[in-house]
Amino acid sequence: MEYKQCLIIRSDLRLTTGKAAVQLAHAAVSAYERSDPATKRRWFSEGQKKVALKVPTLRDIYELKSIAEARGFITALVVDAGLTEVPPGTVTALGIGPAKESELDKVTSDLKLL
Repeated sequence: MEYKQCLIIRSDLRLTTGKAAVQLAHAAVSAYERSDPATKRRWFSEGQKKVALKVPTLRDIYELKSIAEARGFITALVVDAGLTEVPPGTVTALGIGPAKESELDKVTSDLKLL
């Protein structure tokens, strides 16, 4: 069984590449830290597969978070401190998983790659 992690960024913010990368890194680490030890070990042993995706708006990121949590996935919402490109408190990214790829795909397969 393959595991992966989905990292989602808001495209409406038009973040620089570096800022987007950092926000997705925050999402990856935060979601990983909330995962159970067995899932962490499995995902790590399989190569830590990740996919970077995008959603158009804040509403979309909250909707995706709700759907993912309703299906039992670990999520991590990234709220920026506002020191560079966006105002303090701006929701920038979402991490989901790691989890079974086949189950994550049921929630994220319609999203576009970043």
